[in-house]
Order: sequence, then C-alpha cells, then structure tokens
Amino acid sequence: MISEPAAIQVEAVSYAYGERPALRDVSFQVESQEIFGLLGPNGSGKTTLFRLLCTLLPIQSGQASLAQADVATAPEAVRRKIGITFQAPSLDDRLTVRENLKHHGHLYGLRGSELSQRIAELLEHVGLSDRINETVSKLSGGMKRRVEIAKGLLHRPEVLLLDEPSTGLDPGARHDLWRYLHRLRDEQRVTVLVTTHLMEEAERCDRLAILNHGELVALETPERLRSSIGGDCITIQTDDNELLRKKLADQFQIEATPIGPQLRIERENGHELIRDLVAAFPEEIESISLGKPTLEDVFIQKTGHRFWESEDVE
Repeated sequence: MISEPAAIQVEAVSYAYGERPALRDVSFQVESQEIFGLLGPNGSGKTTLFRLLCTLLPIQSGQASLAQADVATAPEAVRRKIGITFQAPSLDDRLTVRENLKHHGHLYGLRGSELSQRIAELLEHVGLSDRINETVSKLSGGMKRRVEIAKGLLHRPEVLLLDEPSTGLDPGARHDLWRYLHRLRDEQRVTVLVTTHLMEEAERCDRLAILNHGELVALETPERLRSSIGGDCITIQTDDNELLRKKLADQFQIEATPIGPQLRIERENGHELIRDLVAAFPEEIESISLGKPTLEDVFIQKTGHRFWESEDVE
C-alpha cells in the first residue's frame, strides 16, 4: 500500500528579524487529512511560521512545502493550493455575504454559474445559506468567522491555514467552528493547520507542535503529550521556594521544580503524597493543589516556565 505524501513538510526552517531569531531549526510534517496545531504563547514563533507557509515571508534557511509545492521556489503554486483565514477580519462589513464571496472568487478566476454554485455549496456546509443576502455587519462574530472560512475554501484548496481561528468567539461559536473543521477533514478530506494559544483549542487537534522561543519542544497527539507527564501534578505555594525544595529533597528524596513563586512535583497517586507533605511542612506550605496533567503541564515540563512567561518576538 502506497502512503499519501505529507500535506505539509517543514525541514530545518530558521528565521530571524535582523539579529533577533524567531525560528530555530524547526522540522515537522503534517499528514494528509489531518488537523494539526501550532501551539505556543506570544513570542513562540508560530505566527512567523504561519506567515512563511502562507508565502508572506521569504524562506531564509531550510525548506518548506505544501501539497508538494515548494514555498521558496513555487510560491504561486502554493497560493493556488492553500486557503487562508487570518486572525484579523478580512470581510467587508458593507457588502452582503454573497458579495464578499463573489469578489473573492473573482481573484481566483471563478465566474458565472460555477462561482454561484460553489458559494451556495459552501454556505450550506457552514450553515449560512439563509444569510446569503445578509449584510456582513449584521452577522454575529461566529457567523463572520464561518464566512471567512468559506472564503478560504472557495477555490477548493488542499490545505486550509487558520491563524487563531477562535479569536473573538464565544464558547458556543467556538464549539460550532471546531465541529465544522472536523467535518471538513472527514467529509472533504481537507488538511487543516491552525495556530493557537488556547489549550482547549489545541486539545481538538489530531496532533500538536509546541513552540517556545522559536524552537519545537514537543510533537505528538494531545493525549500522548499529556500521558508523557507520568503522574499527577502537584503545585505548592510557599514563601521560600529554595528552602522547601531542599527539605523535600532531604526528607522525601523528591526533586521539585521551581516555577515562579511555586514548586511543581510530578508523582503517581499524588493525593497520597499531598497528605504526607502537609503533615511534614504545615508552616512552609501556604497552599497546595493537585491536578491531572494538562497541555500547560507539558509546556512547563518541556520549557521550565509557564505558558505566558515568554517575550514577544513574533
């Protein structure tokens, strides 16, 4: 059986703004018909990578291809094969839904009955057929986002690139959006790449690449990333991290990781350890919490700091 070629291939890509590096030797591939997430805080490099894949920035080092078209040597071929939904709105509020899609279709050489049919099909898919003649300014944020996605799919791309797709959406609209993206993957076999800083959104992806300061620090399914923690996560608030860290090592042979003003411990059956710690250090421990591993915990384990403790270098 011959496997399908990767929909997106990124090999040793680096990028810098002058002397300031934004990406450092990043490599991964996205399989056909996969929802793939680029997860990272501001400054992680995900926006720079998104712009490189969209052909908005030149490749400085390494190689990247989408749908077997090379970003550096065949940018026009890449643009024909991808659909893009940017974080910033791109709809004209003064035009109707139909007019927005019609003018976008003209950019791809679509005309007449073919264009009208595609518009009708896409609006049916995103549940907005009854809003086709509605002025965009009258639509909710979630509806506008669905129109943006319809725009990106109008020329039937092989790969859809979404930059922070849930920005500005309420929880209900976010749920509807992701339900549609999964339908898009399953029914129309479109490969989807999203950038996000939202853990909830990242959990909905088939696989994730976690970026930190321009480096790829993890690459796996959300479930496998969480299971890599290997136990419960205990967080301790204390006045003196270093003192308690030494006491934990001396009395319990536990290596606790300082994270800002807190200590973090990974341990199976963490609830049992909490009982012992509270009994041993009633004065030192101000508060203590127990939780199952999350993607935030994965990020902390891989980087040594919390998700939002990054400089903005994107």
